[in-house]
Amino acid sequence: MDRPLFSVILPVRDAALTLPATLASLLAQTLGDWEALVIDDASTDGGLARVRELAGSDRRLRLLGEGGAGPRGAAETRNIGIRAARGRHVAFLDSDDLWLPAKLERQAEAFADGATIVFSSYRRIDAEGRPLSVVRAAPRVAWDDALGGNPIGCLTAAYDTEAFGRAEMPLLPTRHDYALWLRLLRTGAVAHGLPEVLAEYRVRPGSLSSNKLKGALAVWRLLGDEGVGPARRTAGFARYAARSVVRRLT
Repeated sequence: MDRPLFSVILPVRDAALTLPATLASLLAQTLGDWEALVIDDASTDGGLARVRELAGSDRRLRLLGEGGAGPRGAAETRNIGIRAARGRHVAFLDSDDLWLPAKLERQAEAFADGATIVFSSYRRIDAEGRPLSVVRAAPRVAWDDALGGNPIGCLTAAYDTEAFGRAEMPLLPTRHDYALWLRLLRTGAVAHGLPEVLAEYRVRPGSLSSNKLKGALAVWRLLGDEGVGPARRTAGFARYAARSVVRRLT
């Protein structure tokens, strides 16, 4: 296969109920110049059968990571795909989320105009696919803008390997995508936000307040790792908390 324009990183762990719709949204892209690296993270529910079926007739799909000793976690699972990626741009899609048909086409246009990181607005949906709210993408995000919490939805994001190489996710238990964006933006890059809703994020049922607390603590630690001083770190964390509330009310 010639070098594709996009490499889509799709980690899978026990996603039999949602993966077929996710794959259908990928196959429905108006831009077909992509490869999809589907990485198994110790799935046990038979959900990979659909991947094998599709890969038999569509050489753009590759299944990686089968036969591992146990779950690796989301960051390392994604990194397996990143290391194997052949595309110019690396994009991310989770096994319970959806892309709208023009997602890759619109990003390709932005990359052609000189962007090195591209993301978009996305819609939050419930387990049955009913719309909950829309998370709007800022037109541009620099490193300083990102200190108020993660402004880039991972399911909408893609980066240019000619600008950053095959940049991997930091091996953190949570917020590893945010840590990656901070690392790339710290180079002086600016992320380009598309205003269109180009993806749908499925809100998982049973989200606990304790998980929100863990996420908040992870953001606090990341800001410290970025070398942000106490006053600026506190201000950034306050922006993160406010943004989290607004996302769930709008």
